[in-house]
Amino acid sequence: MRLSRFFIDAPLSLGQHELPEAQAHYIGRVLRHAVGDAVQLFDGSGREYLGELIEVGKKNVRVELREAFDGQAESPLRVHLGQGLSRGERMDWAIQKATELGASEITPIVSERCEVRLKDERADKRMAHWRQVAISACEQCGRSVLPVLNAPVTLAEWLEGCEAQLKLVLHPVAEPLTSHDKPSSLAFLIGPEGGLSDAEVEQAKGAGFHAARLGPRVLRTETAPVVALSVAQQLWGDF
Repeated sequence: MRLSRFFIDAPLSLGQHELPEAQAHYIGRVLRHAVGDAVQLFDGSGREYLGELIEVGKKNVRVELREAFDGQAESPLRVHLGQGLSRGERMDWAIQKATELGASEITPIVSERCEVRLKDERADKRMAHWRQVAISACEQCGRSVLPVLNAPVTLAEWLEGCEAQLKLVLHPVAEPLTSHDKPSSLAFLIGPEGGLSDAEVEQAKGAGFHAARLGPRVLRTETAPVVALSVAQQLWGDF
């Protein structure tokens, strides 16, 4: 039986812990775990904890953590993904796969051709939803550290604040990724469903970005980060 692994949004240590209500409900009522079942918990610090459920009720679950160890090492290549804001499941997919593929930071970007506009309460709900997408991806793939998930910003704001040794904007007419030397940190700019306009590509170039292509075919906005991160991890990371 596969060992269940859960993210706990609170500092963990050896000993007994009462789990937050959301995790308690999921463990006890959805997964129907019982007293004596083994679990593995992590809190995003890079440490992992093995323990055993010692109380499972309708609303409360207690665990005794008995072993701590270093979690999965992060990729030596730090990648900041600037992902054009897209609709529904496409954005979820991009965040999920970017997390699985080792992105260290993700920023949704509002650009000229974005079909989505988020404000106030709706933006807060989407941020909470995207964070849970990233958490679930970490639980599944074994990452012990959550990627930084930033609130949506305009393209101009992101370009101004983005720092990386190598900055790349994906564009069909450009040099391949293999034309660049190995960086220690990397920023990818990927457009929304309608792509980046020519003016936005030039704007990125003016901010120190190099145009780069992944191949002869035009990829969907949710496919591009999967391919870009996979190639980057193969060339310069931990693949």
